[in-house]
Amino acid sequence: MRNPLSQSRAQDLSWSCTVPRELVHRTSVAEVLLTDVRADRSGGFHAAACWPRSHATFPADGSDRHSPLLVVETLRQLGIYLPLRWYGVPATARMLIDDLYFSLYPEREPRAGLGCTEITCAVEVTNPRRRSDGGLAAVRLAVAFRAGGRLFARAGGGARFLSQERYAVVRGDRLGVSQPPPAGPNGRPDPELLGVARTADVVVARRAGVLAVEPADPGHPFYFDHAGDHVPGMVLLEAARQGAAEASGGSLLRPASGRMAAVRFTEYEPPALVDTAVHHRTCVFRIRQGGGTTTYGVLGYERHVM
Repeated sequence: MRNPLSQSRAQDLSWSCTVPRELVHRTSVAEVLLTDVRADRSGGFHAAACWPRSHATFPADGSDRHSPLLVVETLRQLGIYLPLRWYGVPATARMLIDDLYFSLYPEREPRAGLGCTEITCAVEVTNPRRRSDGGLAAVRLAVAFRAGGRLFARAGGGARFLSQERYAVVRGDRLGVSQPPPAGPNGRPDPELLGVARTADVVVARRAGVLAVEPADPGHPFYFDHAGDHVPGMVLLEAARQGAAEASGGSLLRPASGRMAAVRFTEYEPPALVDTAVHHRTCVFRIRQGGGTTTYGVLGYERHVM
């Protein structure tokens, strides 16, 4: 990976206002994290992001650290913004995440103080693949995160881009399917056990003895900011985190690292099931549906809670 941001480059960035919400596929301006993105001379990019002081994804354990999901969401927004802004991908294109990873250095993480936390990102773009018509087909990102000049996290992953027409063909009769309402409060783990603040933040439920992906709030501002015809990747990652929390009796709450790969779409029906295997400070997970695996990965946790 190329050298991280210099201090002079960081000073050039602005945290004054967000980038257009349409360029990160968000409906609510409040859910837009990116504020500035600029190309650099090496062929990469540097970016600014504002992480809010309070957010629905914050842990409810009294910690003043931001949720690791904000690292992943910043990565997701960069993975949409850069192709739309610099690589000629049309605004109507669909982005599909193939895989992602993140790793935090807990002792260097910024604390949530007054106002927002100003984040700088050094972004490397690799393996851009184009279709026969010249359009961008796939790309990989590697991002280094800094706060106050200190490197505290890395993340990356790969994504593909489909035209509206191609997406419609791929989705077939699933195109436009809406999320069903939750079955009800029965079978949901205690929010405190999962390290979330409210029942509305719970995305899993026990159904017939197995843990299923079933968000309590179909209109959750972070997970369902806009309608989609399949379960979002962020919901699956959080379902895996909550599955690890339940399986560990609430001892594994805040992952310091993780990897996730998508095999195929996870549909709203039939219920997708969450399998977890906890070993010391590691949890391996998979999401199953219709007799096959849709998503799998691993989460790693701190040896000591700070």
